[in-house]
Amino acid sequence: MNNNYYAVLMAGGIGSRFWPVSTTEFPKQFHDMLGTGETLIQRTFGRLAKIVPPQNIFILTNERYNDLVLEQLPQAEQRQVVTEPAMRNTAPCILYAALKIQKENPNAVMVVAPSDHWIEDEDAFIDNLEQSFKLCAQSDILMTLGIQPGFPNTGYGYIQYDKEGKNSHKEVAQFTEKPDYPTAKKFISEGNYLWNAGIFIWSVKSIVGAFAKFQKEMTALFEKGIAVYNTEQEHDFIASNYPLSENISIDYAILEKATNVYVLPATFDWNDLGTWGSLYDKLDKTETDNAVVNASLLAEDASGNMIRTTNNKVVVVDGLQDYIIVDKEEVLLIYPKSKEQDIKKVLKKVKDTYGEQYG
Repeated sequence: MNNNYYAVLMAGGIGSRFWPVSTTEFPKQFHDMLGTGETLIQRTFGRLAKIVPPQNIFILTNERYNDLVLEQLPQAEQRQVVTEPAMRNTAPCILYAALKIQKENPNAVMVVAPSDHWIEDEDAFIDNLEQSFKLCAQSDILMTLGIQPGFPNTGYGYIQYDKEGKNSHKEVAQFTEKPDYPTAKKFISEGNYLWNAGIFIWSVKSIVGAFAKFQKEMTALFEKGIAVYNTEQEHDFIASNYPLSENISIDYAILEKATNVYVLPATFDWNDLGTWGSLYDKLDKTETDNAVVNASLLAEDASGNMIRTTNNKVVVVDGLQDYIIVDKEEVLLIYPKSKEQDIKKVLKKVKDTYGEQYG
């Protein structure tokens, strides 16, 4: 295994569209969402450990999840848990992690990946990652893995690439955030658009150089701490300085500005598991076309439902089609799948009406 390979797992999100299972105190990456016996972060760590030495896998998360990470990933040490004292989107935490890794190993090549996505063919994923690692070790490029779009999804970002390129990795022409349906349909018909999975690969030298070029203020802020990174003084420096950084994504901060960005069309199946509907799509279905997790279902004139409880509770459903039915302790959600994007708004109403403890 190559000791120059590193990974950064993004594990700080709340996953509010998976409420009531995913909450601020216990978000979706720490749940076994598919009923496989492994939580999403455990599955992601295990997948990356097939190519990255386990001690080189860092977990970026909010301070409140530090103990949860160590509990669910006993193979990780405290030094591998990189905590954010404030939520500042993806750019600041990626720069912070890159500088820490660069100090430890200036020759490092790193992958940044979400901790809560589902990848079916893990061997194909490893092959794509190995290819990207090698390209980034040889050249000053910023890489991303793009997913072949199956339909005009309006919930994903899109990556347009140069059709003329002869190499397997393609030069990125532009990124587009969550288009409307006609635009997404047009993208797919043009044949050179991929879904943005948020999986990035680069050498630490290249990404730190890109930040120095395009985010001078943020770079100056975090470079002040180089002397204390990977020491006992790091925590105090980050607590004081991290909240001062700009709240901006890596896409806006770097990737939309840089001219050395390439995409490798992925050869694996992928699902971002962003909503109950996307989870429904990944799960096996009953004869009545219902997806069931941790429940014993009796369905009459009911199909297309996503049903989840705890302890295999008996659930009787009659006359419901295409609903989300989630039973969790003090909350029962019965909600149309067609309105799943509104669950964030519902959560806010519940917290405003009944208290923060429900979110």
